[in-house]
Amino acid sequence: MAYECILYEEQGEIGQLYLNMPQKRNALGRAAEQEMIDCLRDAGERHQVKVIILGAKGPVFCAGHDRAEILNQPLADIRRLFHTSFTLMTTIRSLPQCVIAEVHAIAMAGGCHLVAGCDLITAGREKAQFGMTGLIYSYNCTTPTVAVSRCVGQKKTMEMLMTAKLYSAEESREMGLVNMVFDDDELHQRTLELAQEICKSSKYAISMSKQNYYAQAEMTEWQAYMFAKEMMAQQATSINATEGFTAFIEKRDPNWNDDSF
Repeated sequence: MAYECILYEEQGEIGQLYLNMPQKRNALGRAAEQEMIDCLRDAGERHQVKVIILGAKGPVFCAGHDRAEILNQPLADIRRLFHTSFTLMTTIRSLPQCVIAEVHAIAMAGGCHLVAGCDLITAGREKAQFGMTGLIYSYNCTTPTVAVSRCVGQKKTMEMLMTAKLYSAEESREMGLVNMVFDDDELHQRTLELAQEICKSSKYAISMSKQNYYAQAEMTEWQAYMFAKEMMAQQATSINATEGFTAFIEKRDPNWNDDSF
């Protein structure tokens, strides 16, 4: 499938999706977000890969939403832009694959939102930065707040909103936004290694782990335990869990059936 705003390729069990609009600092407009939605939905439906790495080409990871699609535009058009953004975030959440954001440079405003909505984030030590910068323009980063506030605490989220500052990769890791920080020249290789580690499990286990985590995250503790105990029971009878337990007891590598859920 040909794209104008992104690049996508699959190698073995890993897919790699790149924002590819360096001339626009990878700013997100409706066309770019729709291409990402179409690409991710296709990858999810085919389910050939277990992990998708989300990166970007050029010196900026993502400068947020395209201001040209916001400034002096009709309200209905701006609503459509942010509805597309909403659809992109829910698409990432509903994919059977684990999505890793590989952040090599600045991810601000909508760019910070995009990576915060991914399942895992790796970042380059020197050049990666994260921030909700809307107040610089007297414009509240409302949609980024949704994903970021579910990664970091209330007070830190409010600090990010009110100061509109950029935080380093290490600062972002300490606040819980970033999982792992690597030297810039090792970022891609180390992110691939992380993806390969995840790929050792079955498609079934990766998909169910992601679905069940996000399902219980919004529940009360009691509801979450009631949900979790039923999921543990059901999944114990799956073909791949049976194979996993058997392989462990027999001290051999498992042979996953990735055609069966």
